[in-house]
Amino acid sequence: MEQVLNVIYAYLATYGFKIVAALVIFIVGRWVARLISKLVKKGMIKANVDETLAGFAQNLCYIALLAFVIIAALEKIEVRMTSFVVIVGAAGLAIGFALQGSLANFAAGVMLIIFKPFKVGDFVEAGGKAGTVEEIQIFNTILNSPDNVRIIIPNGQVTSGNIMNYTVNGTRRIDLVVGVSYEDDLKKAQQVIEKIILGDERILKEPVYTVAVSELGDSSVNFVVRPWVNAVDYWAVRFDLTEKIKLALDKNGITIPYPQHDIHMKSGAA
Repeated sequence: MEQVLNVIYAYLATYGFKIVAALVIFIVGRWVARLISKLVKKGMIKANVDETLAGFAQNLCYIALLAFVIIAALEKIEVRMTSFVVIVGAAGLAIGFALQGSLANFAAGVMLIIFKPFKVGDFVEAGGKAGTVEEIQIFNTILNSPDNVRIIIPNGQVTSGNIMNYTVNGTRRIDLVVGVSYEDDLKKAQQVIEKIILGDERILKEPVYTVAVSELGDSSVNFVVRPWVNAVDYWAVRFDLTEKIKLALDKNGITIPYPQHDIHMKSGAA
């Protein structure tokens, strides 16, 4: 037992200070890496660089600096870097096979930054989910849904499917279908709908709206109502327009029919 303690004391005497120094290097270095990466992002944003690219650069900068800090800490305890590199290389190969999905997500993240199908603040549908883009990270894209749910989607899923960006063009078209009775005056119904559209200042003058008969349905004559609005006004105008059209048609005695069937019965001779 005494011999074991002597070995431990000798080891601590030789390497104790170096281990403490390595821990200090790691702790302080990690803090500095975070600070520098944040400063990189702030500097890029001040230089009017896209916020998406700035956030991605921040993550890459932090990882690169942290790797440098780890190497510096290991050198302090006299870990031979040649052997260390060989070990890391072998481990990296094994980890690479195990983490193929993560590497694919990283590659997809790089593609998102290069081709920029969307940016922070855009409302998109990607990976089967819809929401406002909060952040594009190295492996994941973070969305915030309209009902304030945080959605984290692997970048691989984002790039492997269709991406629908509802913000990038600046405007959106509202598509409504309004049915009126066959017995009602179609011209009057069209005028009522157009008056509602012209009375809403949020509806754009260009492109010009469309109100036209699109279908002679089973129980109604259907109008398509397609005004254009700024993307940020889409849902508010859509809800308001639906309500106002219904109230205006009621006020003018125009019926919005519901599906119904007429049954004719014949009495046969006994």
